Amino acid sequence: MRPQEQTTMSTSHVGLAAVAIALQIAFAGTALAQPEADAEPGIAIAAPEAVGVDSAPLVRMSEWIRKDKLDVRSLLVIKDGKLIFERYAAGLGRGHNYELYSVTKTITALTFGTLAGQAKIATTDRAATWITKTHPQFKDALSDKKDIELGHLMSMSSGLLYKQVEGSDPLYFQAPDRLKVALSTVPRIPPATRFEYTDANPVLVGAAIAAAAGQREDRYAEEHLFKPLGMRNYRWTGADQTGTVSGGWGLRLRAIDMAKLGMLMLDEGRWQGRQVVPASWIRQMTAPQPGATAQDYGYYCWINHIVESEPEFGAMGFKGQFITVLPKEHAVVVMTAILPTDGGLRTGTYLNIYRRMVNDFILPAMQTLPPAQPGEGARQALKRELDLSARVAGLPGTDLAFNDAPEK
Repeated sequence: MRPQEQTTMSTSHVGLAAVAIALQIAFAGTALAQPEADAEPGIAIAAPEAVGVDSAPLVRMSEWIRKDKLDVRSLLVIKDGKLIFERYAAGLGRGHNYELYSVTKTITALTFGTLAGQAKIATTDRAATWITKTHPQFKDALSDKKDIELGHLMSMSSGLLYKQVEGSDPLYFQAPDRLKVALSTVPRIPPATRFEYTDANPVLVGAAIAAAAGQREDRYAEEHLFKPLGMRNYRWTGADQTGTVSGGWGLRLRAIDMAKLGMLMLDEGRWQGRQVVPASWIRQMTAPQPGATAQDYGYYCWINHIVESEPEFGAMGFKGQFITVLPKEHAVVVMTAILPTDGGLRTGTYLNIYRRMVNDFILPAMQTLPPAQPGEGARQALKRELDLSARVAGLPGTDLAFNDAPEK
């Protein structure tokens, strides 16, 4: 989700207007999306006012997205375990999945947590120890990385320098052996010295997870995370020629399943009464560690990156993919989008657009006093706006990559 990924993973020769036309043609034969009447297993459906949320700011937010033709593919709000707002762009619905980019890193952290709960792996373990167990051929490449702990990799403080190749970086889709590429990194500074965001780090974590689990990360995640949450239509793309996926990108999920992951973190690792991920791990990954090099980052999890006025943590992916957890409100917000990518990790345009949605519309909707009460007028206004939104395809804010199209 770094700015350079735009060059690595996009098809810059495709104009935005042409892309928008192609998308509209592709979606023309698809029924207009409406929020499905049936509840998703594990998630009830309710009107915003039924849980004290004022739907009027949500309507205004949707109008802004629609009138400005922002390419917001899905936008969901969960409050008190209930789906109260479910908005899809033209041709899209609950069944579609989306490329999550760096949201994948947060799922890697959750997967790590399930193993940690079984005492099979720990953040203080040396990455080199785990990787050489299953890849002894890389012993020499790991000789200068023996002090790097898995916690350093997950907090983006490994000290490794990765020289990215603009345009066709071999760490991404072109890699015959992604781990070999990631191990070409060299330590520039000692671990736990500085926050530096690099996609080489989660490749090493993924290799350690696979070694501890005795199977590929995606297969272990399916068994221990995706299936327990009743997730559907998921796909972890981008496997290299060894069959290994990246721990940092490539996962495709439905927006409703992204919401389930947010709810899992909100409820300290529980899903429908079952402890899927240890509560202690959720607390650990969603908070900066002692001596952390960044106070807004835990273990592959951003902290108060969207909201400053109250506790908040979650996942962020390139171009506008988000899972945001609001513990005080007992709420989760999810978005998938293709928004402008200029700016950096903390100042990107897609990030600031999403910040406006959450801070100027969603939070005020939840904080109305006295709490909003159900009414037919509010229900009809929300339904009317969602119907209109389901007829509008936004214009992509940046060039589309081959993996940006929604899948069903």
